[in-house]
Amino acid sequence: MTDRALTIDQTRDQVVEISAIDASSLVGDVVIAVEWSGCNFKDAMVTVPGNRVARKNPLIGGVDLAGRVTASHHPDVAVGTSAIVHGYGLGVSHDGGFATVAAVPADWVVVRPPEMTAWTAMAIGTAGFTAFASIDALLSGGLTPDSGPVLVTGATGGVGSWAVALLADLGFEVVASSGKSSSHDYLRSLGATRIIGRDEIDDRPERVLGTAAWAGAIDCVGGATLAAILRSLAYGATVAASGLTGGANLASTVYPFITRGVRLCGIDAVEMPLMHRQAIWDAMATPEVARIAARLTTATVPLDGVPAALDALRSSTVTGRTVVDLSEG
Repeated sequence: MTDRALTIDQTRDQVVEISAIDASSLVGDVVIAVEWSGCNFKDAMVTVPGNRVARKNPLIGGVDLAGRVTASHHPDVAVGTSAIVHGYGLGVSHDGGFATVAAVPADWVVVRPPEMTAWTAMAIGTAGFTAFASIDALLSGGLTPDSGPVLVTGATGGVGSWAVALLADLGFEVVASSGKSSSHDYLRSLGATRIIGRDEIDDRPERVLGTAAWAGAIDCVGGATLAAILRSLAYGATVAASGLTGGANLASTVYPFITRGVRLCGIDAVEMPLMHRQAIWDAMATPEVARIAARLTTATVPLDGVPAALDALRSSTVTGRTVVDLSEG
């Protein structure tokens, strides 16, 4: 079978092209036959002409993948290993998962738990991984279902949808914040008990601190939204921040930290050390998470269907997870 990939080349009029590739040209000491990948917002951004996300040209897209190791030049990764790879430079500065074959450094390889299928791994993908890591940060801060309502911002996005569903499954009262009025039924179907607009997060913007409304929060937006969350967290609460669609600047004061003892925890799915990354994937290998993955997956496409799927992501006309079947190229 001829190996194929979705290649992004900023020097051509047609930036995105699906074509045959020479597997021997790929760089990495572990070679993986890719079985499944997934469509992420970052994947959509690297296809935009003149974008600042991609760090390599030409580039094979795809920031996550699951498959089986077919060749290894490193003693720590054996041939036949069921592998998950995401983050680091995959699909940004290193050729990624939108291909029938990939080559990566050995220290990027997560061993897929035997209880988890490759399809489920990519139905979870980077978005589910980030949401799970965010919840782990809140639980480490002492959050329990009895603590009170937990806020999720950017709730219709990949990370937000996963966070709502996972928190609801754990028994938390989930308040979803979204700027899309058409999303209410979708968010309720994931387990949100209440849906609010972005301007309802903080009820006293004119004061130093707002009402202590949230026992914890997962913020996928950043900017003014994150500042509003900090002002309205309950005493000792944690906010796990992973997004910046609302802006990279944070205009806040020290008051939430020194008078309410709140914690701001950054969640990074790109450079997280392999040991911590492996532990999170192992913890996600449960029947409950697999069921949520199936419920959140709204489309399965072949490699040829990836460009249209990324267009839909970029235009915000799709919710849920789109997985990519690479088994037949």
